[in-house]
This record gives sequence, structure tokens and C-alpha cells, in this order.
Amino acid sequence: MPFTFTMTPADVELLMPEILMTGLLSVILFLDFLFPRIGKTMLAWLSIAGMGGIFLLLADYFIEGRRGTLFREMYIVDPMAIFFKAFILGTTILIFLSSIDYLKKVPVFRGEYYFLGLLAALGMMLMASVNDLLSLFITLEFSTFSFYILVAYLRDDPQSNEAGLKFFILGVFAAGLLAFGISLIYGETGSIIFTDFAKMHAHPTPGMIIGFLLIFVALGFKVGAVPFHAWVPDIYQGAPTPVTAFLSIAPKAATFAILLRIFMATVGDIKGDWVWLIVAISAISMTYGNIVAIAQKNIKRLLAYSGIAQIGNILIGLAAASKMGGDSVLFYLMTYLFANLGAFAVVIIFSNVTNSDDLEDYNGLSRRSPLLAFALLIFFLSLAGVPPLAGFIGKLYVFAAAMKEGLVALVVIGGINIIISMYYYLVVIKRVYIYMPKENTPIPVSFPMRLVLVTTVGGVLLLGIYPRAFITISVAATELFARML
Repeated sequence: MPFTFTMTPADVELLMPEILMTGLLSVILFLDFLFPRIGKTMLAWLSIAGMGGIFLLLADYFIEGRRGTLFREMYIVDPMAIFFKAFILGTTILIFLSSIDYLKKVPVFRGEYYFLGLLAALGMMLMASVNDLLSLFITLEFSTFSFYILVAYLRDDPQSNEAGLKFFILGVFAAGLLAFGISLIYGETGSIIFTDFAKMHAHPTPGMIIGFLLIFVALGFKVGAVPFHAWVPDIYQGAPTPVTAFLSIAPKAATFAILLRIFMATVGDIKGDWVWLIVAISAISMTYGNIVAIAQKNIKRLLAYSGIAQIGNILIGLAAASKMGGDSVLFYLMTYLFANLGAFAVVIIFSNVTNSDDLEDYNGLSRRSPLLAFALLIFFLSLAGVPPLAGFIGKLYVFAAAMKEGLVALVVIGGINIIISMYYYLVVIKRVYIYMPKENTPIPVSFPMRLVLVTTVGGVLLLGIYPRAFITISVAATELFARML
């Protein structure tokens, strides 16, 4: 019997966000190719407007509780998938706003930058809905392909070229591990559908265990958790700063969507066999990232190691392996989105003017731009977990989920790491507010960057002061886990 798919109007409606995204990136590509004299800023605003419309469509889907499966259960649309699609679109909109001024310094092309960004976002949106191992591999490589080009986008910059080559080599290595793990699991189970694994209550075979471990290693590379973090600092430093900001949150969020499905919904019955692996990686990632960040002299490398530590915090929620743990992961990702992208927005504005990412050059920033200094203060305090900002609620949420499952030692390690992280964040703030600047030239902030700063500062304050609405969204998005854990 031939393997065929039938599409109903309801199925097409479920795929409408991806269809519209494909149409949008096609329009951007054709406009840039057919009308080379068109302003590249116009392409950015057109992309942002298009993604804004798709975001509103996803919000409507979420409110309505739209759900369904496609392609013989290989593709699933549920509240969690819709949440991550909207999350990725929101991130991409902020990245495009942050890129408008930065790309004016790039001497050639620029139009394909927005096409590649949209292509990466489309791949990550598809990742959020995959329900089988084959689609996982295809969508993961689909989204990563654009990043291979974007990381090396500054073709005349040796650091960007080196970062692109390193990212490509490690990405191919991770893809090989993923493919091998998939082959082992298929050989042991005869299936590639996640929900089929959830129905298998027999004790896992050695082949299945090794297969899941290989998949976890490959996904560990994508999120940058220790010991799969080696690529993070060099790629963050060498890539264009807006691309670094994009890499720091969107691919990690899409990967966590897959991790939640596999390690919570799929293998929830055997969570005792894998939860301690997550606990160990979480503890090591937090501790290593925070300690090494202290020695950094480049702000992009500091944010890279800070990001490794933040991934360790998110893994606390995954280690809880509960409905509350899943909720806390989604909420923490929202807090991390605003604080981390906001910090990178300050870095982009500063480097556009000074052509420097050295921490010493941030001395006296408060005298050159009180707005940037205040924004950086808010973002760093949130990343450190200071109340009443978003980061405090995010850490409290994952700690509460872990405590409820008896992971007291992990919570203690997380608390100690908050103190460690506070040190290097406050060192930067000390430079910004206490040290004297090397020069007193004011730093202008353009309209697109003001939009980014207002959105991110507002998000950090709103999630910290009034988290209830966003926690409600997280709880609703992980409704599926209530029946599977």
C-alpha cells in the first residue's frame, strides 16, 4: 500500500502559520533579487510586519486551543507547539529590529540576511511541532543551515569566518550523532513516532538507551550545555552580534521544545533512568558557566558563558520531570528572552558606535548614555535573579518545581550559582556607573533600537512584577503533560 497523505481544509488551517511564513520569505527573496535598488531597511520592516501578522494568528490559535495531528501523527499542533512558534517569531522580530542599524555597516548585499533569518525561523517553527525522529533530523538541519551562513556573514572578518567554520564542523558532528541515535532507536522499536515510544511500557533495551543518549548529546550541542558547550564562546564572539543574539535564544528554545516532548512526554515512564543525567549536566553547566564568566574581558564571551549557566538553570525544570517542571521551563525561557536579547541590544548599540566589545570600553557608559546604562543594569540584575525582576521569578519557579520532586541538592547548587553570577554582573555594572569613560561622546540610540529596549525592559519588569498572566500561559501550553506524566 503506497504511503500517501491526504490534506483536509482543517489540516491546511493548522499549517497556515508555516504556509504564510514560506510566502513571506519568498516575497523577501524575490523583492531583493528583482529590485536590487530597493532599500534594505524596507525589507526589514516588511519582514517584521509579516511576522507580526503571523504572531497574531498564532495568538488566536492559542486562545482557541487549536490542536490536531498531520501526516500520520508525524506533525503535531498543540498549545505547546503554538507557544514555541510564537516565541520564535517574537524573537525574530526583535532580532530584525536590532539588525537594521548594524547591517548599514555591511558594505555589500544585506537583503539575503533577512531571507536567511526568516528561513531559520521557519525551520525552528517546524521543530516545535515535530512528533517523529525523521522530522526532527530534517527540521533541525533545516534551521541550522541558515545559521551556518549567518555566523560567517562578515566575509571580510577573519573571526566571523573562523566562527562559521567551527560552527559548521561541530554542527555536522552533532548531526552525525543524531542520525546514529535515530537509527538505533528505529532498529530497536521499528517506529520513529514519539507517541509510539510513550506507549511502549517494556523495559528499555541497551540499544534504546544508547540511542536516546546520542540524541540527547546532539541536542546538548544545540543548547550549549556542558560538556557540549565548546563552540559557544568562539561562535558568540566571531559571529555578527545580532546573529549571536539570535543564536543565544531562538534555537535553544526550539531545541527545548523537542527535549520536553522526548524526555518528558515520551520517556516519562522511565524518568528515573535519565533524570540524574539531566541533574548532573544542569549542575555542571551552571557552575562552569558562572565561574569561567568571571575571567572574561569581552562582553560577548561573558554573555556566552552566562548563557551556558542560564541553560543549566533551565535544565533544572527539565530535571524535575513533572508538569510543573515543564511549566517552569517555558516561563524561564520568556524571562531569558527579554533579559538576554535586551543585553545584546545594548551591546549592538555600543559596538556600532565604538567598534569594540571589550569590557574596559564600557567604563563610564552611564555618562555617555544613561538610557543604555539603566537598561543594562535591569537586564543583568534580571539574569542574576534579583527581585522584583523577571529572572527572580523564573529561578524561583524552576527551584520550586525541583524542590517538589525532591531535588534539594540541585536547588542548593542553583542558589550558590546565583551568588557567583551576581559577582561578574555587578563588576560590569560597576564599570558602567563608577569608572570614568575614556571619551565623553554621547551614544545615540535609533528608533528601531529604542523599540527593542522598551520592549525588553518592559518585558523584564512586567514578568517580574505581574508574572501571573505569563505563568497562566505556560501552564496552558504544557497541558498535554498533565495526561502523560
